[in-house]
Amino acid sequence: MTEPVLRIQSSLTDRDHVLLGWLADHGVLTTPQIAHALFPTIDAAQDRLLRLTGLKVIGRFRPQRPDGGSYPYHYVLDQLGTDVVSAQRGDPLPRRDAARRRRWHLTNRANLPHLLGTNQFFTDLAGYARAHPHAQLQRWWPATRLQTAGAFAQDGDPVQVFAYTARVRPDGHGIWAEHHQQVPFFLEYDTGTERLSQLADKALSYEKLVGVTQRLWPVLFWLHSTVRERHLHRELTDAGVRIPVATAARDHATHAGFSPADAVWWLHHRPGAPLRLADLATAVVDSRDDP
Repeated sequence: MTEPVLRIQSSLTDRDHVLLGWLADHGVLTTPQIAHALFPTIDAAQDRLLRLTGLKVIGRFRPQRPDGGSYPYHYVLDQLGTDVVSAQRGDPLPRRDAARRRRWHLTNRANLPHLLGTNQFFTDLAGYARAHPHAQLQRWWPATRLQTAGAFAQDGDPVQVFAYTARVRPDGHGIWAEHHQQVPFFLEYDTGTERLSQLADKALSYEKLVGVTQRLWPVLFWLHSTVRERHLHRELTDAGVRIPVATAARDHATHAGFSPADAVWWLHHRPGAPLRLADLATAVVDSRDDP
């Protein structure tokens, strides 16, 4: 480790290391996202984030709203934070300008709202788990990690699984556990800009991955409206989608005060009341017996 990294270690908590790892993997998080996922109050989060900014392990920026005012602070890794994460993971230390270049990329990317929306989904789950000891977000992988060869391989898998590079491009992958139920899933975060036929095509593209890995993990479409959700199910039927696909609408969840962990998921071709995220584990297993 370099001397600055060694000096800063005594100032960082386990929670700080979780946050730094998230920023390394997922790019940018806002104050409300960090507070909900990791802290008991917004004030506690703001105090700690100010401290970490002063230590120069994280940086922040505040985009302006088109109609006036500004958004909450957005946090990214500063150079020292990048060095700390690399040292913790046993990776080579990055270039001196790595954090600056990455910050420029994040602040100028046209799809920053999409990235923040994806991260909101997972920080909502993390916040639910923080308040409910029986729940846990066991895995949160970014889109980039899913594009490497053998990303979903496990010990004992055939060699072709280790060599396979998935052509699907989910926005994230997670494993959610609650009350002894565990469900791995892929996330497709929808902003409403793509045609419904494109979303159905995305669902169909996961069938090849299932054929290679033999893992029937549900694909979650986190949609922006209930109207779009209803129309998507008709599109999925017309397209002949056979793998497990579950949908939920953010407008309904927000109005009802629900999180993605709650009973908001409509499993395609499965009648009945909406399911909790963890309940998809049982529903997906049951669907294997369907004709």
